[in-house]
Amino acid sequence: MSDTPSRKTLSLKPRSTSRDSTTPERKDRPRAGARARQAALRQHAQQANPSATDAAPRSEARKRPQGPHTEQQHPHAAPRRPPRDAQRESPSSRAAEQVVAESLSEAPSEPRIQRKPRTPRAPRITETFTVFAPCPHGLEEALSLELQALGYESVQAGRAGCHFQADWTSILRANLYSRLATRILVQVAHADVHTEDDILELARQTPWERWFGAEQTLRVDTSAIRSPMQSLQYCNLRTKDGICDRLRELEGARPDIDTVRPDARVHLFLDAHSATLYLDVSGESLFKRGWRLDKGEAPLRENLAAGMLALSDWTPDSPLLDPFCGSGTILIEAAWIALGVPPGIWRPFGFERLRSHDARLWRDLKDDARARIATRLEQPIVGCDLQPAAIAAARSNVERAHLGPEAIRFEVCDARALPAPGDAGWIVTNPPYGERLSEEDADLWSQWATHLKRHYGGWRLNVITSDLDFPKRLRLKARRRYPLYNGDLDCRLFQFELVSAGYRDPADGASEASGSQESD
Repeated sequence: MSDTPSRKTLSLKPRSTSRDSTTPERKDRPRAGARARQAALRQHAQQANPSATDAAPRSEARKRPQGPHTEQQHPHAAPRRPPRDAQRESPSSRAAEQVVAESLSEAPSEPRIQRKPRTPRAPRITETFTVFAPCPHGLEEALSLELQALGYESVQAGRAGCHFQADWTSILRANLYSRLATRILVQVAHADVHTEDDILELARQTPWERWFGAEQTLRVDTSAIRSPMQSLQYCNLRTKDGICDRLRELEGARPDIDTVRPDARVHLFLDAHSATLYLDVSGESLFKRGWRLDKGEAPLRENLAAGMLALSDWTPDSPLLDPFCGSGTILIEAAWIALGVPPGIWRPFGFERLRSHDARLWRDLKDDARARIATRLEQPIVGCDLQPAAIAAARSNVERAHLGPEAIRFEVCDARALPAPGDAGWIVTNPPYGERLSEEDADLWSQWATHLKRHYGGWRLNVITSDLDFPKRLRLKARRRYPLYNGDLDCRLFQFELVSAGYRDPADGASEASGSQESD
């Protein structure tokens, strides 16, 4: 016999699978929780669609395993745990489930999700800017007509430019298509100012970070009309300080100043009572098309040449002649107009370096413009000059303007001996005047006028010159004159109608060709 206490051993015995016949049958307890909701939904669907009543049991029967051992358990398996919902069942939950079941049974037979008609989305509001497009003096009305033809609204001609309204896409199109504008300036701030400190505060309150930041270079220009400010240079400095102070506060650094090729250009305009801040989105002046390297002795700006063509009423279905063509500026502008080449198609712009620039949109605008360019001219465009170097420079410019060698016909010859390239057409020219005209050419104009009267009857002559007595030198009466500025020179664009029937040899006593009455 041992002193060691006896140990109890836990043994698992298999539960009897057969139910005692004497034990009364257990009643099914009511379902609760998720199972109760599923049953209520199934019952609701059967009431709504009686034809599916027989299909549901069949589908349930297919899901259940069939056979004699379906309801039996393996002898050595662990006892089944009651459902989780049954474990959490309580009188309050049973009452809640009963309310849910009753509400589902009373619900109408219509589907719970109804398709409602789609309402159109409200149109996106496009931001509109006030824009100022400066141009050479005398071309304001011509620029206004050009902008209206391009589809801009609220165009108002002002002093040396036009105001209009445009969204950002239209601002890009103005840079691409305008032949007469010098720049495109987008107004970003405007306020009444009395001192230079007011200008500083206006610049500081303007959200420049939207357009450029401290990592970019900056240039500020200032112009004024009847401003009471003592020094425009000091106003320019205060504008720079305001811009740099704001960017330093927001981004921790200030932009560098670059007066040659800045990333961003700001223009301050002052009048008698207010200051306006513009963002210059053009960069280089728009008259710089990107093709002219050889300018000649007296270069004519490209937008002024395009303005002369617009004021002369020349159309591409008529021949054009420039007997003093120089580097070919007027003729190249005319060829681009006739072919539909946008003046900004081959050059960069300042807005391409701004933060808000959409490169894809800009590429699409240029691709659309290139697709509309014609391939051939309808009428001849002819130029001549006495200097072979000028004709060589003109041909080089034509090549850089992406025009074929046959687009413009150049000749080295004297204008007093040049035959007319057609029965009727336009002469638009910038002849030598002032210092360019030597004393040896004193008889040039009278001899040229005689040649025109003999061989150019039916043509229209348009000449820009600073010599206000030019009509008398030609012995012609100007039909109309337009005041223009070629740089700082106060000039006039004279228009004449050449009538062959009105010419008689000076020896017969006549000295003038007939023409319309002169008007300003």
